[in-house]
Amino acid sequence: MNRTQVVEQLPALRRYARVLTGDAWAADDLVQDTLERACSKWLLWRTGSDLRAWLFTLMHNLYLNQLRTQPPQPHLDLDDLHDSLQGSAGMGDDALDLERCLQRLPPEQRAVLLLVTLEDMDYGDTARILGIPVGTVMSRLSRARSRLRLLMERAPTASTAPAPAPAATENPPDHGAPAGQPTTLRRLK
Repeated sequence: MNRTQVVEQLPALRRYARVLTGDAWAADDLVQDTLERACSKWLLWRTGSDLRAWLFTLMHNLYLNQLRTQPPQPHLDLDDLHDSLQGSAGMGDDALDLERCLQRLPPEQRAVLLLVTLEDMDYGDTARILGIPVGTVMSRLSRARSRLRLLMERAPTASTAPAPAPAATENPPDHGAPAGQPTTLRRLK
């Protein structure tokens, strides 16, 4: 393992940490803790094995350990906080709704969904990272996709508001997604 190999994994680690924690600061801390653990345990990594899967396993285990040591947090319903949640200036309504809906998935379903769809990991690697059987990965993935579709259909978006009539110079609508379905969801199928 060399520095370049680890640096190449940073964007994927940050994405996964951000979705696990739901907070940019906590995600950065989790990535840093993961890299510290990797440096202290580098002798445990087998040369030729999948570095990415090993780092994700370290991160997932660190995250679970942190959850166990934290006092329980009160549950906040994101629907109640709808008006106070603001996306970044460049974030579209569909992306903000997708992020909110992802946070409403149970953590075990969210982890599987993100590893398979966002990080493009196969079921075997996902099972090893999470320490669960491959069949459980497939079951959680199916339930997560179904639940996410249901949440996205219920999410209030700008796309559900009546749209103005398109101008003659606009591009034709994207017919790749079923009617009424946000285009961000197509990638998850």
